[in-house]
Amino acid sequence: MALILLGLGLAFEREIRSLQAQSEKVLVWSTMASLRTALVLNRLARQVRPDDPSLVEKNPFRLLQQLPASYAGEMPMGEVYRVAPGSWLFDPDCPCVGYRLLYPEWLEPSKDVGAIWFRIGKAEGGPSLSPLMDYRWLGTPLK
Repeated sequence: MALILLGLGLAFEREIRSLQAQSEKVLVWSTMASLRTALVLNRLARQVRPDDPSLVEKNPFRLLQQLPASYAGEMPMGEVYRVAPGSWLFDPDCPCVGYRLLYPEWLEPSKDVGAIWFRIGKAEGGPSLSPLMDYRWLGTPLK
């Protein structure tokens, strides 16, 4: 009986961790959507007012009305291990947006630090945030 209860407990714990990872994924997608929207709105504002120096901003987090509570600031990609899991950061040299996962065991390819990175670039339709690697998170490719 004890083995059955232990097995059920372990299965329940895995399901809870999976649910927590799915919640984290939704939060990351929401923040990425906000950053993409901020980049597009900034591009449009620069087209309307091309001579306004206040519209020139590399860090998309500074384009948001409010910084995310989990924003750790600007730092090089190689120092992501210094921020707490669940933190966002910006590498101005790349320029890239990074997020250190709370539940990195669901990320493929797995990394020691468990972070995902998106490069800020230009696409046909405007600015873009593209993953630096072919990440799979909870079995779904990140785009």
